[in-house]
Amino acid sequence: MTATHCPYCALQCAMRVEPSGEGRYATRPESFPTNRGGLCRKGWTAGELLSSPERLTTPLLRRRNGAAPQPVDWEEALDYIAERLTAIQHSHGADAAAVFGAGGLTNEKSYLLGKFARLALGTSQIDYNGRFCMASAAGAGIRAFGVDRGLPFPVTDLGEAEVVVLAGANPAETMPPLMGHLTAARLIVIDPRRSATAEQALQRGGMHLAPRPGTDLALALALWHAARVEGLLDADYIAQRTTGFEQAWRHAAAWWPERAERLTGVPAADIRAAARLLARANGAYVLTGRGCEQHAKGTDTVSAWINLALALGLPGRRGSGYGCITGQGNGQGGREHGQKADQLPGYRRIDNPEARAHVAGVWGVDPDILPGPGRSAFELLDALGSEDGPRAMLVFGSNPAVSAPDAERIRARLASLDLLVVADFVMSETAAMADVVLPVTQWAEESGTMTNLEGRVLRRRQAVPVPEGIRSDLEILNALAQRLGWDDKDFPTDPDEVLTELGAASVGGPADYSGITAQRLDDGEALHWPCLEDGTVTPRLFLDGFAHPDGRARFVPVGYREADELTDADYPLTATTGRLLSHYQSGAQTRRIAELADSDPDVYVEVHPDTAQRHGLADGDWARVISRRGVTSARVRHSPTARLDTVFLPFHYGGDQSANLLTNPALDPASRMPEFKVSAVRLEPNAPVEEGKQK
Repeated sequence: MTATHCPYCALQCAMRVEPSGEGRYATRPESFPTNRGGLCRKGWTAGELLSSPERLTTPLLRRRNGAAPQPVDWEEALDYIAERLTAIQHSHGADAAAVFGAGGLTNEKSYLLGKFARLALGTSQIDYNGRFCMASAAGAGIRAFGVDRGLPFPVTDLGEAEVVVLAGANPAETMPPLMGHLTAARLIVIDPRRSATAEQALQRGGMHLAPRPGTDLALALALWHAARVEGLLDADYIAQRTTGFEQAWRHAAAWWPERAERLTGVPAADIRAAARLLARANGAYVLTGRGCEQHAKGTDTVSAWINLALALGLPGRRGSGYGCITGQGNGQGGREHGQKADQLPGYRRIDNPEARAHVAGVWGVDPDILPGPGRSAFELLDALGSEDGPRAMLVFGSNPAVSAPDAERIRARLASLDLLVVADFVMSETAAMADVVLPVTQWAEESGTMTNLEGRVLRRRQAVPVPEGIRSDLEILNALAQRLGWDDKDFPTDPDEVLTELGAASVGGPADYSGITAQRLDDGEALHWPCLEDGTVTPRLFLDGFAHPDGRARFVPVGYREADELTDADYPLTATTGRLLSHYQSGAQTRRIAELADSDPDVYVEVHPDTAQRHGLADGDWARVISRRGVTSARVRHSPTARLDTVFLPFHYGGDQSANLLTNPALDPASRMPEFKVSAVRLEPNAPVEEGKQK
């Protein structure tokens, strides 16, 4: 029986893994500040995948297009990859090779993956699926506060609040144990859907504001407007701890509640009531999630919510604040240590000469050999196989054939590659397209560190033996680097050794891990970054000042603009996407666990009964959901609380049930986040399809 942490979301609930007979394993909750002895149904069933019959156990090699992949030994697979990478880069240049990572990789993997791309491959073409999750909130946080840490306070602080705004977040389904920290607060939920979180808010005397998808920014401006008109702002805080108020206010001044009601559909009276409730609370938090971020204006939308929090004097005070609810298990650490196109370890910018010199010194190379910034995630995927784009890609821990927007377009780009290598532990939709598939260790078969939603670095402990024939991502990177001419010691395979190197590379950076050691973690210390060499930890940021040189937070002027794509006569409805309680991300893991797959075996389209009737669709029918990019087959689910103009689809399914066949790849100009949350669609009846689980 080994204590470790859940393989799924950024709450990183503590659990133990124990044998349950016949080579199977069970998970049980452990007491820990984030989950306080609770697990969601995904956590309770996480052990089942460790013994899944669909587990990959040997490398697979496809020698020519159209051929079936064949089992090969590790040496043959690795030799083939190295030879093909060398030939492709010799013919097309260093940037002809690309790397795509994930927000579920450990800190050590994220760090070594970035080092491998920039040294062993010499490519600038590296990004990760966190660009689809957290990039807008990260950008907005840096603009306002000078640093990005999802929750700049321990999650347990939320239990003392009187009011919490959840803007674009549905933790009752995405991370249920978090709701245990919100029982004392009245919740104000901002969501186009009557989500499970919105239901709980209403049952406990809170509020649900349901704006038209894509109008959250205007709603945030209207709440600020209402609070100022009623004299509810914290003038002393604004004067002493912030700059830029008047410039930002000019945008909010135009959004009186009645104007916002006409655009968003949220009644002006509710806007004013929510503003009063939030501003008068003795302890309040504004928390944002993917619903605010996954837009072509996501960074500005998050900035609008931060401006509201600053105007009320919330950030940087005990018992109140602003935070972003990180999604993926290592969504925080994954963006700090080098697998993002524009970053080096420690959350340093790759185009900063001092940052380049420091990291190059740790790596023992000339800073001039480090490549510059590369393409962001969607731009990287969309360039694959093109004249000036990468001809080869290595994918670690991600499934972009399902998770990327305009998915059919991205599948075509993946298929155009000269070499696609996927490291995974099940045959995901992306792995099924690969020339080489490498079977890797799962969460409970390896050790390493994860950084949860509150900036706490956790020890993920190996709980079960590694099955025969499987290697870790670190071992794969080491073996490939050696074949590409690097020394064994340049790419360590021991996670603790990598953590030590990561600490040296991050020292002095915004995300400083230099004081985090395996021993301190094993001793049970609560280590929040920045964690300095002298042992200082920082569970609460900003109490003494913000991370800008003058110590003040910045109001950022942001004005409203419409979504990139609007409805019309041919596409009269707006589709938005999100997660379910039973599934996680692209569903590659959870769709292989019987209890979870049986609970939600197929994608559905949630639609108001009146809207469904106008389209000739009864509850339970199969429908074609059609956007300007593609078609998704989905089961109709009536919801009388749905907006008449909006439909919802979960994004966990593959094949013709993929919601991302519909979604719009329009990008936020700052974060390069795609617009997942707003797609113009129409509904049509569909012929019956074969029953059964999606794989």
